[in-house]
Amino acid sequence: MNKLRAWAAAVAAFWLLVAGLACGGPTDEDLLLDLVDRVCTYGEERDAPRILNWLADDYSDFRGRSKAETEEMLNGYFRRYRGIAINVLRSRVDELTAEEASVQADIAFSSGAAKVFRKLAKVSFDNYRLKLNLRNSGGDWLVTYAEWRTLGAGELF
Repeated sequence: MNKLRAWAAAVAAFWLLVAGLACGGPTDEDLLLDLVDRVCTYGEERDAPRILNWLADDYSDFRGRSKAETEEMLNGYFRRYRGIAINVLRSRVDELTAEEASVQADIAFSSGAAKVFRKLAKVSFDNYRLKLNLRNSGGDWLVTYAEWRTLGAGELF
């Protein structure tokens, strides 16, 4: 009987291991794409501090803005625009190593009245291609560099 119990315990342990590996949680790619979605949500919520939490201390953008200057830019933007709606149309991870990654996303942006309608209908006045470079910092991916540009209708990837 002890041999049967030992065999049953070994089989149960094997299947628990297999199940644990199969349900191992999100991959780095999943985390990176989710980060893009979350940052866009924080933008809609006008939550500059939560956006800034995902920027590395040595962050800069394509115009040379630092993290502090980006905070000023975001706060000014949030003061000027109401009813911000941001839709991530597509996003992809271009490069990924254990330490660094690059991500691109096409973002539809609009502001003004009828935010709920624009969000649901994915109506936008401006489309942007966002490119991010990120660094893995203790399991958290932080943005080290960002650039964006306006897209024409035929440029969405």
